[in-house]
Amino acid sequence: MILLTGSNGFIGSHFKKVLDASLVLEVDQKECSSFLQEFDHWDELDLILHQGAITSTTERDPSLLHKYNVEYSIRLFEKAIEFGIPVKYASSASVYGNTRGNVNPLNQYSISKLIVDYWVNDNIDRFSLIQGFRYFNVYGSGEEHKGDQASPVSKFTKQALETGTINVFEGSENYLRDFICVSDIVDVVLNNNSSSGIYDLGTGKPTSFRSVGDCVANKYSAKVQEIPFPEHLKSKYQFDTCADMSWLNHKFTTIEEYLK
Repeated sequence: MILLTGSNGFIGSHFKKVLDASLVLEVDQKECSSFLQEFDHWDELDLILHQGAITSTTERDPSLLHKYNVEYSIRLFEKAIEFGIPVKYASSASVYGNTRGNVNPLNQYSISKLIVDYWVNDNIDRFSLIQGFRYFNVYGSGEEHKGDQASPVSKFTKQALETGTINVFEGSENYLRDFICVSDIVDVVLNNNSSSGIYDLGTGKPTSFRSVGDCVANKYSAKVQEIPFPEHLKSKYQFDTCADMSWLNHKFTTIEEYLK
C-alpha cells in the first residue's frame, strides 16, 4: 500500500493517475492531523509519497505554513522511521532563491520547505530510505485551479487561447527558469534507484520566460507583448534557476514536445 498525500493537488493528481488505485491510500492535506491520530495500519504501508503542502509562495501566515508544511511533515516522517517505511517527498527549488546551489529562501513558503530539509538531513540515518526532491518549475495539464500560481507554460497558453495576446514582463529574455514537465517528475520520483538524500529535480537546462512566451505564441499564432515588472515582486522573485542533475541520466520532455 502507498500513502499519497496531496493527491488532489496538481502534482499529486499526476502520481494518482499512474499508480494502481487499489494500492493507494489518499490523504487530503486538510485532514492531516486527524489522519495521524486515527490511522493504525502503518505496518501495511510500502511507501509514503508526501506531496501535500501549502504551495503558495505568497502565503503570509507563518503558523499555517508551520502546521501544514513543517509540523505535519515531521510527524509523518517520524511514523516512517518507527515502522521502517520508505519516503519520497516534495521539497522545492525555491529554497535557493536567486543562487545556484546555495540556500537563500526569499519567502515564508520556501523557509518552511528548508526547515523540513534540514530536519531530514539531521535524521537521515534513522530512515530505511528517504528521498527529498527540490522540484524546480513544474508545468503540465491540470493547473487550472492554481490561478496566478500556475506555470507560465499554462498561463501563456490560457492567454493565447482567450485573448490572442501573451503578456511577459519587461526584460523576460533575461529571466531564466528550469522548467520541468510534471510527467518527468512522476517518472523520476517513482523509478530512480538513488540512495537517501535531497536531490534537485529539474532538467538542468534553464529557459527564459520570453522563450516560453514565444514558443506558446508560435503554437497558437498569438502575439507577445511586454508589461512592466511589478514592484512588489522584485525582492521576492527568482530570476535564475538551474537544477544540478549530475545525479541522474534522464531524457526530459521539452516545452516544444509538451505543446505538440
